[in-house]
Amino acid sequence: MKLKNLVGASLLALMTLGTTAQAADYTIDNGGAHASVNFRIQHLGFSWLSGRFDTFSGTFSFDESAPEQSVINVEIDTTSVNSNHAERDKHLRSGDFLDVEAFPTATFSSTSMVIDGESAVINGALTLHGVTKDIVINADFIGSGDDPWGGYRAGFVGTTRISLADFNINFNLGPASEEVELTLYIEGIRN
Repeated sequence: MKLKNLVGASLLALMTLGTTAQAADYTIDNGGAHASVNFRIQHLGFSWLSGRFDTFSGTFSFDESAPEQSVINVEIDTTSVNSNHAERDKHLRSGDFLDVEAFPTATFSSTSMVIDGESAVINGALTLHGVTKDIVINADFIGSGDDPWGGYRAGFVGTTRISLADFNINFNLGPASEEVELTLYIEGIRN
């Protein structure tokens, strides 16, 4: 089903909840199984190194009458970086990369969202390593509806690429490893 049809169905469902609702607010379900912030970067041009941030939180708000005014805010605990290798994670936390003592959090705040065919384009500001840059996340709506526990959920997946140098992370990993791919699986529980 196309994204705009899914968004339309979600909007219709939200509108039937009551005419006074302006926006549906969601808290990201970051219990470990329903949302994740993942990364991958080439390793010497021979393979991919992948990992995730284990601790993060956030919210999003979706206004059915003005989807372009939707708002997303995420905070990531950079000390929770996990590449499944303790020594490498120690290096990633060091001043060569994330410098978690100086910059223990990274944040993303959306500035706009545009529905474009089957996808949503989310523009926003990413603050990482003490530097704030505008990035674009290409997102797909996965679905929404009632959960078995009496709540209501909505889920999305988003991808983006960032240049390490743009965030003053200048450790030389070789030309194949200048950019990091981020994939965000976001499931929210309506408040």
